[in-house]
Parts: sequence; structure tokens; C-alpha cells
Amino acid sequence: MPPRQRLTPAGRRAQLLAVGSRLFAAHPYADVLMEEVAEEAGVSRALLYRHFPSKHALFAAVYQQAADQLLAETRFDPTDSLVEQLVQGMDVHLDYFVANRNAVLAANRVLAGDPVIQTIMTNELDALRGRLLTVLPLADESAREAVSGVLKSWLVFVRVLCVDWLTHETCTRTQLRDVCIGAALGALRPLLAEDPAPDWLREGPGTGA
Repeated sequence: MPPRQRLTPAGRRAQLLAVGSRLFAAHPYADVLMEEVAEEAGVSRALLYRHFPSKHALFAAVYQQAADQLLAETRFDPTDSLVEQLVQGMDVHLDYFVANRNAVLAANRVLAGDPVIQTIMTNELDALRGRLLTVLPLADESAREAVSGVLKSWLVFVRVLCVDWLTHETCTRTQLRDVCIGAALGALRPLLAEDPAPDWLREGPGTGA
């Protein structure tokens, strides 16, 4: 074990989260051991368990941190077109999914029925939906509920499709992204005051890369 660094409680927690994030990304959930986390962090197991009483607690904290970071990095700028906003948001999430494949599969497969992990994912999707609603050209306030329902279903569709893609890469990353964007545009067009991407079909997928 390397010499222990003196850190504040917040600094130690951040360090343990960084180590946990790295290990959950590199290995399947079942293969990550708390003893290994403690060893890599250069701390005793007692100190690790003082911050995170179980592997589940550590993973939940790692995933919450990732969800917060993804929200922070996903921009919804009204000066950009809807396609540009969707491309940016999809790219941010796909970058994370590819770099943290094991963690994403753990959250969506191994811990699929876990209420803590599911709440983290649901909260992130709800936040994304709320932010998208603020930039879409709604015909009037009465359209908001219908659009909100479509966005909720679309975000779940994207999550399921991306998790399946991480398991079996049946298309390229760009194709996956453009399928998701095309699905959003097709579902939203009938409900919006104006076509959010009139050139999407003419230009074809992949043009936003």
C-alpha cells in the first residue's frame, strides 16, 4: 500500500470517488473489490468504509457524480439549432458511455432493479427533459404536456438503445447518434409550432458531426 496522503474529509472522498470511478469503468461490477479500492487509494479498509459503507454506496456515489457532470456538460443553447443541441448532448453522453462501458452496463443491467441507481438515472433524464422543453418551439402552452411525454419516452428509448449498443455494436457510433436524433425529430415534428430541422432528411444523417 502506498503511503497515505493527508487529505481533508472532502478531499479524501473525492479521491476515493476518483479511484472508484476508474475501477468501475475498467472492470465489471462483480470484479471490483472494496479491498482493491482501498489499496489503490492508499487507505485502510476501515477508512474507506467510513466514507462508503458498501460497494453499492460507492458505486451510487460514482454514478451520481457522473450524472451531475453529464448534466453540466450538456448545453441547451437557444442560439443553436435543435439538431446542434441534440448532437452536442448525444456526443457528451456517448463519450461517457464508451469510456465507462462497464459502469453503464452495471447501472442498467446488474443493478437494473436497484431503486437508488434508478432514481439517479430518472432524475438526470427528468432534468434533461425539462431543459429541452425550454428550448423547443412550442405552439402554445397546451402542447407542453404532449411534448413532455414524447421527450420522456424518447430519453428512455435512447438509454435502452445505447445500452444494447454497448453490448453488441451493431452500427457505428455516428449511426447510433443519428438514429437517436432522427427518432426525436420524427416524434416531435407533429407537436411543434415549426419544423425544428427542415433539412434533416434532405441532408441525411451524419451531417451534424
